[in-house]
Amino acid sequence: MIVILCLDDKKGMMFNNRRQSKDKFVIQDILKLVDGKKLFISSYSESLFQGLESKLIIDDNFLNNAAEEDYCFVENNNLKDFSEKIEKIIVYKWNRIYPSDLKLEITIQDWNLIGRFEFVGNSHDKITREVYVK
Repeated sequence: MIVILCLDDKKGMMFNNRRQSKDKFVIQDILKLVDGKKLFISSYSESLFQGLESKLIIDDNFLNNAAEEDYCFVENNNLKDFSEKIEKIIVYKWNRIYPSDLKLEITIQDWNLIGRFEFVGNSHDKITREVYVK
């Protein structure tokens, strides 16, 4: 599966059961990357994609149900138990530190960075998209 997630500078994903931040340009970029293919999300993430044209599959058990080349947007899930299924990770970095109590629990430093792109978000001066493969 291809995992898409957003991280702060300390690998934080969420704080107190809430996303650290959001940016509509990140969501638009995700939809461009997915390019009409299925995008698995949890019901928690549904509001981010509301009103946007996409092939969303809303499934709170999507990490178990996603197939090999399926895209999965992960906000509030631990990935440690699914690391063997992951073939690619797309990380959107906020380039700042937020309070967090849910962090990315897999180590992407062991993966190969194959792409990096920086852009200005609507709520962040700089967002960095990095793509990693095993």
